[in-house]
Amino acid sequence: MAERLSCQRDAFQLPRDHHYFNCAYMGPLPRVSEEAGFDAIRKKRVPTRIIPPDSFWETDRLRELYAKLVGAPGPAGVAIQPGVSYGVATAARNLKVGAGENIVITHEQFPGNVYSWRRMAAESGADLRTVEPDEGPERGKSWNERLLESIDARTAVVAVPNVHWTDGTWFDLAAIGARCRDVGAALVVDATQSIGAMEFDFERVQPDVLICATYKWLLGPYSLSLAWFGPRFNDGDPLEETWIARERSNDFQHLVDYQDGYQAGAVRYDMAERSSFFLAPIAATSIDLLLDWQPTRIQDYCEELTREFLGEVGELGYSVEDPAWRSHHLFGLRMPESVDLAALKGSLAERNVSASLRGTALRLAPNLYNDSEDLGVLYDVLKAAVA
Repeated sequence: MAERLSCQRDAFQLPRDHHYFNCAYMGPLPRVSEEAGFDAIRKKRVPTRIIPPDSFWETDRLRELYAKLVGAPGPAGVAIQPGVSYGVATAARNLKVGAGENIVITHEQFPGNVYSWRRMAAESGADLRTVEPDEGPERGKSWNERLLESIDARTAVVAVPNVHWTDGTWFDLAAIGARCRDVGAALVVDATQSIGAMEFDFERVQPDVLICATYKWLLGPYSLSLAWFGPRFNDGDPLEETWIARERSNDFQHLVDYQDGYQAGAVRYDMAERSSFFLAPIAATSIDLLLDWQPTRIQDYCEELTREFLGEVGELGYSVEDPAWRSHHLFGLRMPESVDLAALKGSLAERNVSASLRGTALRLAPNLYNDSEDLGVLYDVLKAAVA
C-alpha cells in the first residue's frame, strides 16, 4: 500500500494567512512549475535556443504524461488543444447524430461541454436530454440512476463530467460507459474537475473522448487542455488545418511540399502553434509532480483532512452529499436556512478564505496545500454565520 501523503503546502507559494479552498476555480502553480515557466520565457530571449524541428515536438511529452496519468493505452490518442470547448467541438464535428436521436447531458453541466451539443441538436433535429437530480436524501444515487435510464437505443452521444463542477456529485462513468457501449453511443467526458485529484479508471470507463483543462487540478497554465480521442476519431476532420499536424511536418526544409495526409493518431486534432514553448513546460512539470504524488493519495488526503470538519459543521446544521456519491476534493456544503449568503461571502473574504458560492451551496475544493489550520478558520466563519 502506498504511503499516505502529508501536507505539501511548502511546494506552493500560498501565503500562510490565505486559506485557499478553490482549486475547482483555478489551481495554484507549484514552485517547480513556476520555475519551469520562468526558464521557458528566458529561453525566448535568444531564439536560437528554440531549434527546429526538435523544439516544435516537445509537446509530445505532454501526450505521454497525460496518457500515463489517466491510464490511456498510449500517447498517440492525445491531442494538444486550447480548452475543453475546443475538444468538445472537435468531438461534435466528427460524431453523427440524426433526427429522432438524442444527446444526454446533466443538469447545470459546465457550459464548455454543453453549447456544441445544443447546436448539434438544433441543426440535426435530435433531442437534447438534460438529466436533473431529485432533491433530498440519496440525491447522488438517484441522479446516477436517472442518468442511466435516460440512455436508450436512440442515444447517439452521452456528454458528462466525472464529478459535477458545482457540488462534486460523482457520476459512475464505468456504468455509464457500459451502457453507452450497449446502445452504441459515444461517451464524451469532461474530467477537468477530477483528473489530477482522483484516479481515472480508463479500462473500465472506456471513453471515446476524455478532455481535461490544465489550469485546475492539473495545477498548470491557462489556455491549454489535453484530450484523448478513441478509435471513432481515427479518420476525422480537425477544426483547423494546422501545418504541424500533417505528414512530414518535421522536415522544415520541405514544408511547401504540401501533404494531404495527417500524422497518425490524434495529432490531427492539435491546435495551431501547439508547440507552446511557454505553457507546455509548466504543464509537463506539474503533471510530473502529480504522478509522483498520485491522484489516489491526493483523494485520500482530502478525505482524511475533511472528515472531522464535516462532522463538526454537520452539528451546526450544514450538510453534504453522501460520501459514496461525491468526491473528497470537491463538494458542496448546503446551508441552513438561517445563513445570510451575502454576509457569509463577506465574512469569508475578511478572513482570507477562498471558496465559491454556487447557488445555495458553498463549493469547497481542498488540495494538498490545505491543512487543519485552514479548516479551523473556515469552521469559525461557518459557526459565526449560524450564531
